[in-house]
Amino acid sequence: MPMSKAASARVARRIATAAAYGGGGLSLLGGAAVGLLFTEAQLAKRRIGGSDDEPPKADGVYGADFAGQHPGRPVRLGFLGDSTAAGQGVHLPRQTPGALLACALAAVAERPVELRNVALPGAQSDDLERQVTLLLSERDLDLAPDVCVIMIGANDVTHRMPPSRAVRLLSDAVARLRTAGCEVVVGTCPDLGSIEPVGQPLRWVARRLSRQLAAAQTIAVVEEGARTVSLGDLLGPEFAAHPRELFGPDNYHPSAEGYATAAMAILPTLCASLGMWPTEDERPDAARRESILPVARAAAEAVAEGGTEVAGVRGPWALLKHRRRRRLPPAEEIEAARSEAR
Repeated sequence: MPMSKAASARVARRIATAAAYGGGGLSLLGGAAVGLLFTEAQLAKRRIGGSDDEPPKADGVYGADFAGQHPGRPVRLGFLGDSTAAGQGVHLPRQTPGALLACALAAVAERPVELRNVALPGAQSDDLERQVTLLLSERDLDLAPDVCVIMIGANDVTHRMPPSRAVRLLSDAVARLRTAGCEVVVGTCPDLGSIEPVGQPLRWVARRLSRQLAAAQTIAVVEEGARTVSLGDLLGPEFAAHPRELFGPDNYHPSAEGYATAAMAILPTLCASLGMWPTEDERPDAARRESILPVARAAAEAVAEGGTEVAGVRGPWALLKHRRRRRLPPAEEIEAARSEAR
């Protein structure tokens, strides 16, 4: 049976608390169930195509035409995480989430945006320390990114990393970036139950584990003064309803349309983190089911609906937002914006 939101909040809080105190995580399955799931996992692996292709490099400056309006430096955007953050599964730089968000942010800010993506396909949360160091080591703190987007968690689930460890590693990475003066937006663990080749009961367990991790990530990230956007449910029903459009050729990574769906969900929160969103939109709107809730309850609510933002307010309270999505620039405009800056 589906877990209630109150129960989900309690589990997420236990994982986040275990992370803070160095606990080893939660054991959800008995030995017999693990054997069955191992068999299901092997069958799923045979059906998932996989890809060894290198993600396209999208680093560069976007929106160079705005340089005359703002003579100062570009907005610096850092991208960290796993294959989803890197853009695995597409072939053109303009199709990656980093390029999509860099170009859209430039249009909103009317300023050039410099993108640097250090995400690594296959990365788990234990690679975030290296990625943060890459972003910060070549720059002094005055030249750190203005804002960073992190997309991580799927490989933590598939490689059975203890959730408390995964959350602690993510929290440490966010804390380092915040100390360097960066705003941070985390796209939480996607819903692995939406992957088409995964059968039952593995699909149910994958969904439950990924949602529990996403909720715990939300608590830890918000407590470090950053924001989250839930990708799980967003990439669940929409991907399940349109798998041929939103999954790439390997049946695992998103297609160009899938990455655009995720980027549209992250964009409003990315802009809001930099103060580039209407200030009246920072208050909860009851008509859009927004509210101020205890952090753990907000985390549980967020994983149940994709595209939901959670941001800290004060103490143990968090703001739950369902921001209106904004259309992304056309693909040819993204390509042009980057080529003009080369």
